[in-house]
Amino acid sequence: MMQRKYPQKPGIDFILKQAFFYWNKTLVFQLMFSIFYFGVFLTVIFVADLKYNVINEYIETSKYMKDGMAAYGSQYLKMVSTENFQHFSLLLVGTTIFLYPLNLGFYQIYRKIDLKEKLELRDLLVGYNGLNFLKYIGYYIFWFFIYRFTIPTVLLAVIWVAVTIFVAPLMFFTDKRIFEAISLNFKALRMYFTEIMVCIMVALLFKYLGFMLFIVGGLFTFPFWNAMIYSLYKTVFSEKG
Repeated sequence: MMQRKYPQKPGIDFILKQAFFYWNKTLVFQLMFSIFYFGVFLTVIFVADLKYNVINEYIETSKYMKDGMAAYGSQYLKMVSTENFQHFSLLLVGTTIFLYPLNLGFYQIYRKIDLKEKLELRDLLVGYNGLNFLKYIGYYIFWFFIYRFTIPTVLLAVIWVAVTIFVAPLMFFTDKRIFEAISLNFKALRMYFTEIMVCIMVALLFKYLGFMLFIVGGLFTFPFWNAMIYSLYKTVFSEKG
């Protein structure tokens, strides 16, 4: 049940401080997440490229940039229309989908922090337990393909992220179905629109800031998004009642 937990809505500063608290308490898990995530992702890229030779083809295509964007665009369209590139892209999309449940582990970890329970490395893999793995995978496939169509507009992509930001924790903590969770998420967005939008922007900025300023630092900041979602979820929703 969604409700206000305080006489007044907690401010954005409270939500942000709470998110950074969870992130700071779990830096080892942030690092392990990134090592596992990028380790799997880069391995798939390497193995797939041995078969499809897409990286070398992209390097060759990039050389056309010196001839102008029209020439580069023409060669790029030729490259992406090839069967090799399409197979390569499908493998990367499939890998991204497979890795998604790794994010659910942080919800388990943050909840255990609240309950003052001992954290274990296997908590990070809780999203892969049993049939729940298929549930989370199914949701992410649905989410990803809508996101993929909205990303060229940017604005629609941000709206889609905001409309679905609580779906995963609602599925994880309260076993809600996808469309039921989206409905609750939409109601939350109307009540906490400013807080949610500001937190999305801060989370995205901080998530990639580590890579821009300190390459290795990105391994710690990349999973920060999950801490922000959990902090928002705790502020907006109550599972009592």
